[in-house]
Amino acid sequence: MSALICGSLAFDTIATFPGRFAQQILPEQVHILNVSFLVPTLRREFGGCAGNIAYTLRQLGGQAEVMGTLGEDGRDYVERMKSWGAGTGCVRVVPGSYTAQAIIINDSDNNMINAFHPGAMQSSHETAVPPDPHIRIAIISPDGRDGMLLHAEQLAAAKIPFLFDPGQQLPMFDGAELRRFVGQASWVALNDYEARMLCERTGDTLESMSRSHLAGVVVTLGAAGCELWQQGVRTVVPGQAASAVVDPTGCGDAFRAALLFGLERGWSLLRCAELGNRLGAIKIACRGGQNHRADVHTLGLTG
Repeated sequence: MSALICGSLAFDTIATFPGRFAQQILPEQVHILNVSFLVPTLRREFGGCAGNIAYTLRQLGGQAEVMGTLGEDGRDYVERMKSWGAGTGCVRVVPGSYTAQAIIINDSDNNMINAFHPGAMQSSHETAVPPDPHIRIAIISPDGRDGMLLHAEQLAAAKIPFLFDPGQQLPMFDGAELRRFVGQASWVALNDYEARMLCERTGDTLESMSRSHLAGVVVTLGAAGCELWQQGVRTVVPGQAASAVVDPTGCGDAFRAALLFGLERGWSLLRCAELGNRLGAIKIACRGGQNHRADVHTLGLTG
C-alpha cells in the first residue's frame, strides 16, 4: 500500500544571511521596503514539498507515489526519485516550461524569506488522481492552485482519506475554498502562522474544527514541537532537541512524512507527531530537504 503525495517538485536555491532579518528590516519602514542581504553561501538543492515528503517517507520504509509536474529541466529529478524507490507514474514533464524554482534566504534565527517561480507547477491540474486501489492515504501539499482544488475533490470522490497541508499556498484561497478543503480532508496540518490565517479566513477556530468530522488538526511550532487538536482537546507535544541547527528548509515536510507513515499504519496522532518532531530535529541538522538520513533502527521502526 502507498501514500499519494500531491504537491510541488522544485529546485531550491538556498542562501544564508549570517545576521538577523530583524536588525535589517525596520518595522516602521515596511511600506517602503528596499533591502539587500549579503549572503556568503549559496547552493542549489532538489526540493518542493512532494519531493521532500517522498524522500523522508522512503527513508522510513513507506511507499510513496509522487504526483507533480516538472519542466524540461527536471528529467534528472525523475531519475533521482526512482533511485529512492518512489513511484513516478504520476509525475509529468510539461514541455516548454521550467521546473518550479524556490529562492530561499535563511538568517541566523532560522527565519526564512522565500520567492517562488511556479513554472510547470501551474499545470498540476492537468494530472488526475489515479484510480489505484493500492493508495490508502494521500496529502494535498502546496501545488498549483487549480491542481490543489481539483485533486482534493478527486480524492474525496474516491473516498481516499487525505491530509490537507496548504503551506505557503494558503493565501491563494478564500474562506469558502478553505472551508471546502477542510470539509473534504481527514486531517489538517499547518504551522502556527498558517493556523492563524486559516482561522481568520474561515471564521472558525482550531477547537471547533477539531470537533467536526476531522480526525485531527496539527499545528507545528518549530523547535517547541507541535500541538494537536482532537475533538476540542489540545495536546502539546514537546519538540526534540537537534544535534545542530543548520538549515530549516524541509523540516515541515519531514514532519508530514512522519504523519503519513504513521497514519497509514493506524497509529495514534500523538505517536505520529512524536516521530515527526524527531524527524524535524534530524532534518534541521542537515542542509537541504533531501540530504538527511533517518535510521529506522534508531527510530525504533523495525520489527
